[in-house]
Amino acid sequence: MSLAAAPVWPHTDSNAMPGKHIPQRTCVGCREVQAKRQLIRVVRAPDGHVQIDPTGKRSGRGAYVHERRPCWEQALRGRLSFALKVERLADEDRAALEAHVAALPDDSGPAPGSGPAQVPT
Repeated sequence: MSLAAAPVWPHTDSNAMPGKHIPQRTCVGCREVQAKRQLIRVVRAPDGHVQIDPTGKRSGRGAYVHERRPCWEQALRGRLSFALKVERLADEDRAALEAHVAALPDDSGPAPGSGPAQVPT
């Protein structure tokens, strides 16, 4: 009885170091996937309160949003509640999140996925 050799992938180099894994997350506002550190985490804590998690380490169910006003507006329309599995955001939690949105600059950059801005010639 012979044992088959483990398959060797043709494109792997046994001496090459693999790149560092960068966790990816999806913005609940625009559905764009980006590196976890480029998004803001919103967490539903075990007590049911929804709040911004600047450290990204609080316990509870989390969702991610870009630091852009259009993304937050979409998220607060209901996508955030769905992602956090809450029926609706409590009034005080919504007020705190809306205060965060109000502090964002009006011009939040190009829309997600729009690519580089076109320069008129």
